[in-house]
Amino acid sequence: MSALPLTLIFLAAFIHASWNLIAKKSGGDIRFALMTCITLAIVWAPLGIWLTWQQAGSFGLLQWSLIFASGALHTAYYLILLRGYRKGDLSVVYPLARGTGPLLTALVATAFFGESLRLLGWVGVLGIVGGIVLIAGGPALIRAFRSKDQSDRAHEALRAGVIYGLLTGLFIAIYTLLDGYAVKHAGISPVLVDYLGNLARMPLIIGILLFVRSRENLSMGGYVRQMWKPALLVGAISPISYVMVLYAATMAPLSQVAPARELSMLFAALFGGRLLGERDAGMRLFGAACIAAGVIALISV
Repeated sequence: MSALPLTLIFLAAFIHASWNLIAKKSGGDIRFALMTCITLAIVWAPLGIWLTWQQAGSFGLLQWSLIFASGALHTAYYLILLRGYRKGDLSVVYPLARGTGPLLTALVATAFFGESLRLLGWVGVLGIVGGIVLIAGGPALIRAFRSKDQSDRAHEALRAGVIYGLLTGLFIAIYTLLDGYAVKHAGISPVLVDYLGNLARMPLIIGILLFVRSRENLSMGGYVRQMWKPALLVGAISPISYVMVLYAATMAPLSQVAPARELSMLFAALFGGRLLGERDAGMRLFGAACIAAGVIALISV
């Protein structure tokens, strides 16, 4: 991998970890998701509208299908992630999701997109995934999963965290592959994949929010006043990280880009585990070292 895509991935990883820290500390729900979508649409409107004016006229059925499919996949991913956080622990769901996604992406990209990873590349992928598992708890997580000593409720939460973490990782892999195809083969600008995909997400999230409000008492006025600052930050900076990743995907194989973007987990660990909840610092830093070594091996291919 050359220096430019690697630099984009490195910066994207730092930004991704930063906005996730903001989002997780806010404790937002689907209302927060709608607020970030609206913020993104407004903040990035000048660039999004200009690029749409320049490029969208040449889009055919393939390009528009990819954009709407991307919006639907990102919505499903987010809802599954939210449900995982409600049913399980953040410290289990998040790292398992981030570990499963790049592994599946690398497997599919090499099998169907004509990409190849030599032995050193696969060692790098496994190092990244293994490091993420260590940050999630490693052997302690496996022992807790098998333990009969904890309460049924705690064991159920752990199982839910594992299941929803893996399911979230599956959707990360699917949308990464689809968006990667959109920018590499369908000629869609990375900015438009994210911006127009966000516009496609918005009516879906509004519909889901209206459905939830018909069953639960979710106020909006007080919530908006409380959450507008973190929503503004997330909506403004989150597109930067993903667009950087998509630009990197136009210059390097997806089988390398997808695992390398998990450098964000390294930053999360170095932030003191705030994203994942405080836990043993030694295990967390060893996992971060495995991720760093894996990325080095991957980019050396």
